[in-house]
Amino acid sequence: MIGELVGNKNLPLFQFMKLEEIAVLTDQELLEAAKKAKKAFIFDAVVVGMLAGIAIYSSVNNGFGLLTFLPLVYVPIAGRNTLHKQAVDKEVAERGLG
Repeated sequence: MIGELVGNKNLPLFQFMKLEEIAVLTDQELLEAAKKAKKAFIFDAVVVGMLAGIAIYSSVNNGFGLLTFLPLVYVPIAGRNTLHKQAVDKEVAERGLG
């Protein structure tokens, strides 16, 4: 899954294109980008959930420590992926594809 490509054939799944480049995609490429953005969104939700579980478990058993703040490392990545998904979804809606 990580090796799959999004829209522009040179970009791996989690290295999304600039938001301006979404508008120049063909309809087919845009629909593929929307599918992959949805997969990335679900992946982010799973990772954030697992990291939150680890943080809570660590806090309960060992008190506050390094693992307590582990989810904060992934939050900017998930945020960027969410912005990309929103931009792709907006473009799909504007073109009436979805």
